[in-house]
Amino acid sequence: MAAPSAVAAAASGERDGGGSGFESWLDGRLEALGVDRAVYGAYILGVLQEEEEEEKLDALQGILSAFLEEDSLLNICKEIVERWSETQNVVTKVKKEDEVQAIATLIEKQAQIVVKPRMVSEEEKQRKAALLAQYADNILVALFRNTNLEDVLNARKLERDSLRDESQRKKEQDKLQRERDKLAKQERKEKEKKRTQRGERKR
Repeated sequence: MAAPSAVAAAASGERDGGGSGFESWLDGRLEALGVDRAVYGAYILGVLQEEEEEEKLDALQGILSAFLEEDSLLNICKEIVERWSETQNVVTKVKKEDEVQAIATLIEKQAQIVVKPRMVSEEEKQRKAALLAQYADNILVALFRNTNLEDVLNARKLERDSLRDESQRKKEQDKLQRERDKLAKQERKEKEKKRTQRGERKR
């Protein structure tokens, strides 16, 4: 778990430009490991942003295995993934707090807008309260549910699954072809052997 100050720094980095806290930490870590951060830093960031949670470790191990000893490889990859997750959690929390604050301010401003004082019946008060509640719910749903992002992520996942299935099918076909080739070769050997035996008998 990262120290609170490191997490706070990551959060402030996210607020003022998106990811600079984590990126500077990653640059320092790669430099300490003797890995070219200019080349591999962006590549690792891409993996962390694009890959599914369970695939991140494998992908990072594939990238860093050329530079690190096997006994330290897994721990360093885990450290990178954990730091990334912590940064993302802080950013999400900060964004949600900002959105809730914006909604509260908006509702407060609406409540302060009064055309002129007049007598309001209990029924009208209830109608207004219901409208305000419904309006606030709609804003919350719009802010917290970004279906475009979900659709893009689902489409990417489907594409990855499709590529994985295609790769699996190809492997199976290749395996079958190798088996067929092996059997055909065996049959040729058997025929050749029989032909040789017949030739020897004739002599």
